[in-house]
Amino acid sequence: MIRFENVTKQYEDGFVALKNINLEIRKGELVALIGPSGCGKTTTMRMINRLIEPTSGKVYIDGQDISELDPVELRRNIGYVIQQIGLFPHMTIAENIALVPKLKKWEKHAYEKRVDELLELVGLDPATFKHRYPSELSGGQQQRVGVVRALAAEPDIILMDEPFSALDPISREQLQDDIIRLQEEIHKTIVFVTHDMDEAIKIADRIALMKDGEIVQFATPDQMLRRPANSFVREFIGEDRLQMRTRQTAVPTAEDLMSDDVATISPRRGLAEAFRLMKARKVDSLVVVDKKRSFLGIVTLKQIEQRYNEEHLLVADIADYDVTTLQKEAGVTDVAALFQDSDVRIIPVLDGDRLVGGITRSSMMRALAEWTFQQHA
Repeated sequence: MIRFENVTKQYEDGFVALKNINLEIRKGELVALIGPSGCGKTTTMRMINRLIEPTSGKVYIDGQDISELDPVELRRNIGYVIQQIGLFPHMTIAENIALVPKLKKWEKHAYEKRVDELLELVGLDPATFKHRYPSELSGGQQQRVGVVRALAAEPDIILMDEPFSALDPISREQLQDDIIRLQEEIHKTIVFVTHDMDEAIKIADRIALMKDGEIVQFATPDQMLRRPANSFVREFIGEDRLQMRTRQTAVPTAEDLMSDDVATISPRRGLAEAFRLMKARKVDSLVVVDKKRSFLGIVTLKQIEQRYNEEHLLVADIADYDVTTLQKEAGVTDVAALFQDSDVRIIPVLDGDRLVGGITRSSMMRALAEWTFQQHA
């Protein structure tokens, strides 16, 4: 959906805000950008709607280089929610929400219906609120209107720049709950800038933790709590949160049970090379991947032995492409169910279509033993 490719931002005074950022945000997920002040999180977000242009590198939306798009039209197709709310004080709530649909030439009956639908979505009665002005609403109510205004023209992407940081703790928590509930209904691609780790953990599908213009770790909240990439991540998360996660008894996922040291091979390699690699790695199967590490299939020692004397064959010619895989978030019961088939030697574990590891019976048993020990420690 959104892809940053080798993006750098350097200002005229020499300050480098972003350093060769590579980032991919999937369609329909909520990604939180977080980090200390000046780390580049807001700069990263504002590149998506071209409020900031990169010095080098490219940003793509659905495969389209956004530098080739008209910035005004681009912004009209991306929802934007800011910390200061940004409602126009001289417009009613209905007029604020309908602003972008009007600019996009919607019919009056269509945008009036949309206003009512969105206000109901966030628990604000249209008959009560749509004719009021922003000054007549509380801060939390104004920010709810700010959120649904970003949804008004039905954009695929919504950018949120620390939208709840100025609110009191109760309003903030209520709005976080609203975002979680809304996202379950609308499935938009949301990029959410925050400085609050608890907020990121609560609402995000994945968190990009940044420092000095670089992404230090990009992972799900659970992965980040389980496996902080380094001491900076541990410190930013905080020992209290890490200890709390350690005390929880979450069921292991496929990612917990896998080994990331999987023997792989390109489909364009010959059978002799595949046989040599199996011998060197002491395995009886290889996972077939392309140059981007996208999973293709599996080739086994038995397949190679049966076809070895046929010259000019490649791994692609004999590999098994009808292979059951698991996404890394799959639970241990899914893993155990697949291993009930005695012919299954390895279960490829994927992040999307990219291979991230493999589960064997031995790797599963080792991980489960370690997990059991931790629960009783």
